[in-house]
Amino acid sequence: MINLLRGLIYFVVLVLIQVLILNNIHFLRVATPFLYLYFIIKMPVGTSRDVVVLSSFLIGLVIDMFSNTPGMHAAACTLAGFIREPLIRFFMGKDLPEGIYPSYKTFGYGGFFRYVFTFVIIHHVTLFLIESLTLFDPLFLAIRIGASVVTTTLLICTIEAFNIETQKSGD
Repeated sequence: MINLLRGLIYFVVLVLIQVLILNNIHFLRVATPFLYLYFIIKMPVGTSRDVVVLSSFLIGLVIDMFSNTPGMHAAACTLAGFIREPLIRFFMGKDLPEGIYPSYKTFGYGGFFRYVFTFVIIHHVTLFLIESLTLFDPLFLAIRIGASVVTTTLLICTIEAFNIETQKSGD
């Protein structure tokens, strides 16, 4: 019950931050951070793939409704959610205990960074390819993907650094 409540709070807060603040930020008219991915990234290891994919689809759909981007975020999040568990297993091995939350503490700094970076790349490439629906200007597309991947990854890793600090001080 506590995990469900925690997930619901993460969902609502991250959607509000994304829709009200981050969707209006475009660094150099190129990079937009997508912090709502933190919701999918922080789901416990061993969560059923059905639950992860459905939750990913729902958060993408909610972002789409508020951003007027019909289905783009939902599709990118669904793919990222589908690939999430194999990605964790690839970077962290098969011996992870069920129910742990991906973090610096559980994955180590390098492992968590690689996991987040790869997850964000998969999501952003999918999202921006769907958005452009063409390879008319591949250099601009690559710049947008790269800049958004960097800003999103840095934002997520920064939030996680503060999250781990609050966990340490609470222990």
